[in-house]
Amino acid sequence: MSPKRRPSARPRRSAPPAAPPPGPRAATDDAIGDTAWALTEDAKLLQHGGPRSDFRSTDPWRVMRIMSEFVEGFDKLAHIEKGVSLFGSARTQPDDPQYAAAVEVARLLAREGFSIITGAGPGIMEAANKGAKLGGGHSIGCNIELPFEQGVNPYVDTHVAFRYFAVRKTMFIKYSSAFIIFPGGFGTFDELFEALTLIQTGKIAEFPVVLFGTHYWAGLVRWLESRVLGERKISPGDLELMTVTDDPAEAVRVVAKAYAAQLEMARRRAERGA
Repeated sequence: MSPKRRPSARPRRSAPPAAPPPGPRAATDDAIGDTAWALTEDAKLLQHGGPRSDFRSTDPWRVMRIMSEFVEGFDKLAHIEKGVSLFGSARTQPDDPQYAAAVEVARLLAREGFSIITGAGPGIMEAANKGAKLGGGHSIGCNIELPFEQGVNPYVDTHVAFRYFAVRKTMFIKYSSAFIIFPGGFGTFDELFEALTLIQTGKIAEFPVVLFGTHYWAGLVRWLESRVLGERKISPGDLELMTVTDDPAEAVRVVAKAYAAQLEMARRRAERGA
């Protein structure tokens, strides 16, 4: 007969450890499905169905609004001859090394005579506009109407407000000689892959796409090489459309070299047309 075991004392429960403070969150994190948000003009355009009794809510009327937005954008940005768009996360904090890197890249570009174009918001956008000011350059912000408030950062000289993403994206491409892509989320990926698609399909040429932050972009580049290229969904030369770096000076050299090539290409076109 085995000896009886004394019931062990129930262990005292200690208080659970305090949760770490949450990181920065976008307003859409908790409200992305909240229908209480006011619909933006983009959202109204993309909605399907519903009464259309008011002509101002019809698609033909919106076409005129979209056209007027193109005209305003062209009018305000037509003076830009050397522009570079910088993209990255709006959640990047000023103490993040990528914030400091974006300031330095923009500062160096501004010293080379390039105007700096961003989405006008916080994070990497703010850093780039700040760098433009520090370098004595022109700082431009192309803001977008969102279902939550996104203010314009204090380093913007020329501000253009857009309701429609398609119009804003056209301005980024049209008035830029290059894209520099810092770590970011879906919006950053959107700008990255749109530029690559336009280059691949011959819509723009001699247009560098610089991925800044080798550690952040390494996984994406490996996936493109092993999976997308490995399954022949792209050509080997398509991977050469991107430059990956951690060096602000190298990023500026890539942009400056491409800008010189763009000028030469424009000169040859003008000679053929003469």
